[in-house]
Amino acid sequence: MKSVGFVGVGVMGAGMVKNLLQAGFHVSVYNRTREKAEGVLALGARWCESPGDCAEGKDAVVTIVGYPADVEGIYFGPGGILDRAKKGAALIDMTTTSPAQAQRIHRAAAERGMDFLDAPVSGGQGGAAAGTLAIMVGGDKAAFDRCMPIFSAMGKNIVYEGPPGAGQHTKAANQIALSGALCGAAEAISYAIRAGLDPERMLATIMTGAAGSWQLSNQGPRMISGDDSPVFYTKHFIKDLKIAMDEGTALGADLSMTSMVLGRMERLAQEGKGDLGTQAIIHTYL
Repeated sequence: MKSVGFVGVGVMGAGMVKNLLQAGFHVSVYNRTREKAEGVLALGARWCESPGDCAEGKDAVVTIVGYPADVEGIYFGPGGILDRAKKGAALIDMTTTSPAQAQRIHRAAAERGMDFLDAPVSGGQGGAAAGTLAIMVGGDKAAFDRCMPIFSAMGKNIVYEGPPGAGQHTKAANQIALSGALCGAAEAISYAIRAGLDPERMLATIMTGAAGSWQLSNQGPRMISGDDSPVFYTKHFIKDLKIAMDEGTALGADLSMTSMVLGRMERLAQEGKGDLGTQAIIHTYL
């Protein structure tokens, strides 16, 4: 596998493409806004005019876009990836979407003689740039093994989770756990401020103990400093939590904490703050 089509050169995708290029892959890219792809084009990526163009003739196609509707369009739209990718190609969707959608694309790909893997990621923009993403993969094990060189160029913790949709179920679990840690950090900071503590000192004290988490160590300082710049967009986190809530309802799972966090995130979006980073949840406490 040497030729890779990559659709979605955004906050995450740019770093992922860079790492694929550095690993020796020949990468062609498509993004709705070409300007966002200029950085990787300067590094040697080839520009394509559509997702279908990006998929045509490639050994593998990697996609990471915003919403399930975007995934639907690039795979099933006229002249899209399923129409244009070659027989035997490996299709890898790294968008966070629903398990049912992943299963549907897997069936459609198999009918055309292609492999499909749902492979959502965790680690944010920093992990994408550093090539240290956690990648959770669902699909056929043989396809997973075949695509390991691609995954290894972009991540470090790469796990085969099970059949089609299992990667998306794992990502839902990840976002459920993340939501609690994020809200816990915001509540701790809010409490410390009200108690008259130095929030930075408080954070430095507790982040290395039993309360420690990635959210506390990385998002906590941003909450305190008022840095709302997105490592991960609030609007995309809302999408992820809605998927988790839908799946949880279908499974009969108690996701009351996730429901509370989703409500706070939706409040931010209603206030026009959907393009802020998820650490902006602190504003719902202050």
